[in-house]
Amino acid sequence: MSEAKKSDTAFLLQGSILAMASLISRVVGLVYRIPLTAIIGKTGNDYYGTAYEIYNIILIISSYSIPLAVSKLVSARMARHQYKNASKVLKGSLVFACISGGIAALLVFVFADVFTGWLRTPFSAIALRVLSPVLFIVAIVGVLRGFFQGLNTMVPSAMSQIAEQIVNAVVSVVAAYSLFAFGVKTGEVLNNPECFGAAYGAAGGTAGTAAGALCALIFMFFVFMVYRKKLKKRVVKDHSNHEETYGNIIKVLLITIIPVLLSTTLYNISAIIDQYIFKNMVAAQGYGPRQISEWWGVFIGQYIVLINVPISISSAIAASSVPSLTSSKGAEDDKRTRRQISLANRFVLIVGLPCTVGFFVLAQPIMMMLFNDTDPVSGMMMRVGAIAILFYSVSTLSNGILQGIDKMHIPVRNAAISLILQAVLLVILLKQFNLNIYAVIIANAFYAFAMCVLNQMAVKKYSGATIDIGLAFIRPGISAIIMGVAVFVVYYLMNLVTHSNIISTIVSIVVGAFLYFVILILMKGITEMEMMRLPKGQVMVKLAKKIGIM
Repeated sequence: MSEAKKSDTAFLLQGSILAMASLISRVVGLVYRIPLTAIIGKTGNDYYGTAYEIYNIILIISSYSIPLAVSKLVSARMARHQYKNASKVLKGSLVFACISGGIAALLVFVFADVFTGWLRTPFSAIALRVLSPVLFIVAIVGVLRGFFQGLNTMVPSAMSQIAEQIVNAVVSVVAAYSLFAFGVKTGEVLNNPECFGAAYGAAGGTAGTAAGALCALIFMFFVFMVYRKKLKKRVVKDHSNHEETYGNIIKVLLITIIPVLLSTTLYNISAIIDQYIFKNMVAAQGYGPRQISEWWGVFIGQYIVLINVPISISSAIAASSVPSLTSSKGAEDDKRTRRQISLANRFVLIVGLPCTVGFFVLAQPIMMMLFNDTDPVSGMMMRVGAIAILFYSVSTLSNGILQGIDKMHIPVRNAAISLILQAVLLVILLKQFNLNIYAVIIANAFYAFAMCVLNQMAVKKYSGATIDIGLAFIRPGISAIIMGVAVFVVYYLMNLVTHSNIISTIVSIVVGAFLYFVILILMKGITEMEMMRLPKGQVMVKLAKKIGIM
């Protein structure tokens, strides 16, 4: 492989590191949600999920786009060896983050009752107030993560994510258990132990988020202090004539942040809109508060948590592609830009397709294994919505690609169009077909599909890059379908022999993953050099050669 192509795959290596960390974080998050759900129940999941959705939207508005903007600005200046300006970007961004994060934290704390009241979930206010200081902490963490991503290293971000999630998991479960008992006692006095227990238990879950964010801040601050001496040396040796003012840096930061902010807000606000429409319409149709709360608890606390595990890989690849695409676009190397886009799309589809098929086939067994949920409605929700994994994976990546090639306004427009179409479809499905929670699942998947189509059209128009249907779709797709059939058969046979859902599910997943790996290599869906650029790639190549498939 040429040096240029090796350079192209370097961003994929960094993205893979971040993807592995994101995957580990999501798995840890999934694991702790199992005891958390057992403690707070489906109603508690509703309270927890509602608080988290509101927090997430405020986070997006206040500081979520900061890491991407900082990485983009730092990457551009480091490529020109303007170390003083890169240092100024960091300092200016920290000031901006403190102001935006501080204001957001104050607003959420003061208006928690108002926000949760709009979504017909007033008991979520306790959990939301616990989350309010996290907005300030995460803003600062985001700047530090974005700075190191701009230096083309994802390791600090990756390590901090893992540390954050581990602390989050431990504190969430312990705090939820303690506060749930306290809430029940409080509720007995107020003649509503179930709701107060769930509300305080949910607050315990969000306390874990706060503890995890604080851990990430301490970790990132330590890493920066270690790197600080090297940065100072570079700044001293920087004799470039062009030195930017802080005013100009803040201006450029805002210009970069606003399109990303609008795009990300529209991209994520769909959950809030879905919740508002769903809860109000089904309440008008005569469904009781408990049934509505349980439906939404499964959707936000089980379905969304599960599909976010594979989607996190796309988010990581998107984050890592921005600095690299910014660099190649700035150098006007269109050929390299197209190669990088093609490679990123292939990697995302190689992961997204088998995950989609796997969740479809093992929907009910996974719900039973992880959440002890035998309700067929929960399993059907997972099966109906499995396709969303593929759509969200591709659309998340294409968002990052468009931002990396300086077409940041395009995802904003596409998200707005998709959001309107989704809301209209949701109303129709609820009103005309009375599909209750399934309407939300379908509308959610449709939103991601619309974003996929619109974003890919824009990527092709502005970069010339296209997805190789045979290499990216057909080969992984055939491999995933064969894997799906095998997984179904293995699960059925194992269940007949062991009568254990847990053993049958785990064995079928392991067999499916190995079979997909073998078939994909035999079909030339991934090359040896591409595998070598992935974390533990040498181990995978060695294994493939040992069993005679490469």
